[in-house]
Amino acid sequence: MPDGDKYFAHYPSLQGRVVLVTGGATGIGESIVSHFARQGSRVAFFDVQDEPAQKLAEALADEGCPSLYYLHCDLTDLDALKSAADRVLAEYGTPDVLVNNAANDHRHTAEEVTPAYWDQSMAINLRQQFFMIQALVPSMRAAGRGSIINMSSISWMIPATGMVLYTSAKAAVVGLTRTMAHELGPANIRVNAVLPGAIVTEKQKRLWYTPELEATILARQALKRSLMPAEVARLILFLGADDSSAITNQSYIVDGGWI
Repeated sequence: MPDGDKYFAHYPSLQGRVVLVTGGATGIGESIVSHFARQGSRVAFFDVQDEPAQKLAEALADEGCPSLYYLHCDLTDLDALKSAADRVLAEYGTPDVLVNNAANDHRHTAEEVTPAYWDQSMAINLRQQFFMIQALVPSMRAAGRGSIINMSSISWMIPATGMVLYTSAKAAVVGLTRTMAHELGPANIRVNAVLPGAIVTEKQKRLWYTPELEATILARQALKRSLMPAEVARLILFLGADDSSAITNQSYIVDGGWI
């Protein structure tokens, strides 16, 4: 696989467009932010990880990308979410693209789940996606366009074990996507989902990506190599760009042929 943006598509329609990414400081989110910034988009992103967020903003500025707008935001706090969304609207105007990326794939057994743990997991993995959409839809309607990309996962399709709340939420994201695509289609707002497979992020390597797990993944994938965050980000660029103007209500899998 070629390395470096020069080998991949440039989308003129993304030049100067406003893009908002949740959970954009690390992992797949960091790659999404970087790819849009390198397209010349005006990128705002939310996270709770201030140090990596600032490092990312500085690194992209050094590359000559447009300045990033980072806001510390706990998306499980709906008042903070709405306030941060309003600040983006005031600073940048209506987002042309919303990428609902933030999530937490924490591991747990079914026996460990309490009502409070359930609520916490749904708050970060599902609820905030809906309320981010709700916060931005009025301005998108007024603009007469928008592309919303909700991050799901193949975990509920495998199905993965040891993370029942995450898989439940990620299945629900597909339902949310399909419903909102039809709700918002008359306003020319597109809504799609992206379902990554086993993507090698720093968090995955630090916490779970053992040689044994890698061997299991590669045995199940049709492509016998590890998948990188950039391979997810490049699909999201396409879904944000006007090249995908007729595409909505769809779920795209990036898993090397696992499913």
